[in-house]
Formats: sequence, C-alpha cells, structure tokens
Amino acid sequence: MREISIPISDETIRSLHVGDPVELSGIMMTGRDTVHKWMIETFIKKTREPQGNDLQIYEEIRKYLDQGVLYHCGPVVSGIETREYKFVAAGPTTSIREEPYQADVMKHFHLKGVIGKGGMGAKTLQGCMDTPGVYFHAVGGAATFLAQTVQKVLGVYKLEEFGVPEAMWVIDVRKFPVVVTMDSHGQSKHSLLDESSHKVLDDLLARPY
Repeated sequence: MREISIPISDETIRSLHVGDPVELSGIMMTGRDTVHKWMIETFIKKTREPQGNDLQIYEEIRKYLDQGVLYHCGPVVSGIETREYKFVAAGPTTSIREEPYQADVMKHFHLKGVIGKGGMGAKTLQGCMDTPGVYFHAVGGAATFLAQTVQKVLGVYKLEEFGVPEAMWVIDVRKFPVVVTMDSHGQSKHSLLDESSHKVLDDLLARPY
C-alpha cells in the first residue's frame, strides 16, 4: 500500500497506474452534484452572477483544491447545532453523476485527485490526462470505517444553503484507503470492465437456443 500526502505533485500523479492501492493523508474537500453545478455556473462558465459570499468562498477553497483531492461524498455529520462537527459516515457517492462537470473542474482548480465509486467516463479520463490527475475508487458500504480516517473537520462551506450532504466539508484525513482506477496515462479499469461485460453479453446473445 503506497502512502501519499496531499497536496500531490504532478510527478507523483504520473507515477500512479490503474490498480495501485493508495492511502491518502492530508486535507481534502467533499463535493457532490450541487457543488459541481455551482462551480461550473459561477466560476468556470460564468452563466450566473456570484451571490452573497461566493467570491470569498471561491478564494478559500482554491487553496484546498490546488494540487488537492475532491471527494464525492455526502457525509453523515454530528454536532451540527453546536458546530462541533464529527464525521459519522463518509461513504463515496456514485461518481458518474459528475461526468458533465468533472474535467472542467479538474482543469480550473488544478485538482490532482477525485475520489468516488463506480468510475467516470471518457471526458473525465481525458481530464485526468490533461490536468494531470487520477480517479481514486473508494469502497462503497464502508462509510463508518472511512469516517474513522477523518481526524478533524477543519471547516464547511455552503452548509445552510446546500445542506449537510451537499455542503463543502474540509477534512483532515489519515491513511484514507483507495485504489487508482483511472490514471493520467489514459487507462481506465471501468472502461475495460465495460468492454469485457459487453463482450460477454454479446456472446450470450449470439448463442442459439
């Protein structure tokens, strides 16, 4: 198991390949559908005007995302009323929902890693090659275990507006376990599985009955 610290250099990213098991340590941020849509519309394509403290938040999250990691996660968090935040569950969200946005977000913020489950498509794979970056697959169904890697919640953005699952949580993690399933060299474990699955299906359909 290779241990990697966040922020992550381009050199380290280029050294990673599909199938590599990794433990991540450092500061990462969560972000799902609402966050990606907000980033794209407000700061990348600029189809909406910044609202409230959007510009201030943008400047603050940039320092976490530059050479950083974005986790597709809608956590269960205790201590909301007292602001003594603690992650109770931190399982990965299905990542393909962010396919329309991810490559643009990676490029804009210089993201080095995206964590989720289920993999992503061709546009994100191209983003991994161009940025460069990688897609880390986290184990679904291990939400409580993954929450135990969160040493501290450093902050949260858009909590009241987006709600707990969709807010941007800044967390300090130690030995967060993932596997590289899309790398910066154009390899995707998910596309290979799709191809092999389609081949099996085609063979089954071609059999006479």
